[in-house]
Amino acid sequence: MALDFDSAALYNEKLGPEHHSWREHLRKFLAVEVEPFMDDWDESGKIPDEMWKKAADFGLLQLGYPEEFGGISEGIDQHYLNILSEELGRIGSAGGIASTLLVHGIGLPPVVNFSPQAIKEQVVPAVLAGEKRISLGITEPSGGSDVANLTTTARREGDFYIVNGSKTFISGGMGADWISTAVRTGGEGGGGISMLLIPTHLEGVSRTPLDKKQGWWCSDTATIYFDDVKVPVDHLIGEEGHGFLVILNNFNNERLAMIVNMEACARCCLAEAVSWAEQRMTFGKPLSKHQVIRHKITQMKQRINATQAYTQHVTQAVIEGRSNFGDLALLKVQASETMEFCAREASQILGGACYLRGNKVERIYREVRVNAIGGGSEEIMRDLAAGQYGL
Repeated sequence: MALDFDSAALYNEKLGPEHHSWREHLRKFLAVEVEPFMDDWDESGKIPDEMWKKAADFGLLQLGYPEEFGGISEGIDQHYLNILSEELGRIGSAGGIASTLLVHGIGLPPVVNFSPQAIKEQVVPAVLAGEKRISLGITEPSGGSDVANLTTTARREGDFYIVNGSKTFISGGMGADWISTAVRTGGEGGGGISMLLIPTHLEGVSRTPLDKKQGWWCSDTATIYFDDVKVPVDHLIGEEGHGFLVILNNFNNERLAMIVNMEACARCCLAEAVSWAEQRMTFGKPLSKHQVIRHKITQMKQRINATQAYTQHVTQAVIEGRSNFGDLALLKVQASETMEFCAREASQILGGACYLRGNKVERIYREVRVNAIGGGSEEIMRDLAAGQYGL
């Protein structure tokens, strides 16, 4: 059938030689520094600390960030970031690596875009160099997707905010030096929310690991507690009461990264299924010659093609500044449904071989649910889209 990860992709005319060169170099880096160790990282429940320095030396952490802080932004467009998400999917990571090693992708943009210059200079270069880490603290034990009703409070007292409350399911939370944290400084609803950059060394900050997860085993995930934590007022991200806008500004990039990764993981499942079906002999012929298996493969390809075409359309809209929350929301649902379908069908084709740890399809299958929930659940995404379309 000659269907592998790359041939299963639709041609993207927007990609130039520089994009293909980036993919080639990135693929080599992942082949040496990441792919051989993924199973070990999963079993140990963590990514080694030295990976942050290796990622920084390669230029992985700096991609798309301002040059003045040590970033790499000249000529970098959304396609470069998409390729990064794709290549992680190609090696069978459905977010487990990105949610820790690259979690600054959601924790750092609020600081870069909204913090005072002095705070930027203190935080951004250290994170991009792999010397310090930053996470995003939104989700709370009392509610996940209902961001407008979060309950962690920050009360202004002179030159400090006094923070009380907790956050949970915080990716990279145990290793973070700072957490860009959503807090309530005002009344009910989105208008009472602000964002604070909270250093985790402050008195009153504590955290516990969430290490019994269905998927993302190598991901550092935590619950963070704030008990009368005194945060300097210059750590306010943006304006007081405008935190909801900061959060919304962040969601688009997070969701698009997840979308691209999920589509790539679906492609990875297809490639693994085709490879197995061509080699596996049943009833005197390759598995790929049985009509029921051929139909599974073509159904996978059909859904992947549709999702990838939608992704390319939305990516171009993001680049041109004309994207909307509705399209991103619906595309996230389509991507998670496509990933789940392909993971299931690939698992059926591989049979017992997929039930054992240590293969890409098995890992992707157990990481389906977090992708369908994280960054906004499928149900919330549909409702958000309906609101965007005036319903």
